[in-house]
Amino acid sequence: MKRNAVKRNRWDDHYTERARKEKYPARSVFKLQEIQRKFRLLNKGNRVLDLGCAPGSWLLYAAQLIGPRGKVVGVDLQPVKIRLPANATVHIGDILAPDDTLLVNIGQDYHAVLSDMAPATTGQKSIDAARSYNLCQAALDVAVRLLIPGGIFVSKIFQGAEFQAYRNEVSNVFDKLRIFKPQSSRKASREIFIIAIGRR
Repeated sequence: MKRNAVKRNRWDDHYTERARKEKYPARSVFKLQEIQRKFRLLNKGNRVLDLGCAPGSWLLYAAQLIGPRGKVVGVDLQPVKIRLPANATVHIGDILAPDDTLLVNIGQDYHAVLSDMAPATTGQKSIDAARSYNLCQAALDVAVRLLIPGGIFVSKIFQGAEFQAYRNEVSNVFDKLRIFKPQSSRKASREIFIIAIGRR
């Protein structure tokens, strides 16, 4: 008898299925939902910058939270293929080496900068953590440059030798810092989120 069952991705789980049902392109949306529930970072009318925004789940969720009077801007090396709401835009660019045109298009005076960026992984924990650290430093540089005073920064980082150094760097710029691992993060993942509040 012929089988018609669709072959499942080995990484699929109930969060993946839930994301599909709720029309989000990736399960990562639930990480931001957990962060928002716990810390209440994003509010109506905010300007939000989403670094490493593809495939667009954080863009969609942030756009809902900030409402039509807010604005969410995404940046990624890859295009975002989903249909975006009117209060969301995306720019193609490299945040590790942003050119003047990209910086002008992004603008400034953001209430929040979000980074769910992750490097292409090698399977070697020390190398992957070092690559994650480089991305996080780039994200912090952007946040320092573009956030309003009192603004918020959310950054994903892989835990490794560089983690404490990065934590200290963020602490030097923000009034409050929290460490958070969402339940929706995969158990095997070394990712963790730094929640920084109160840009000095």
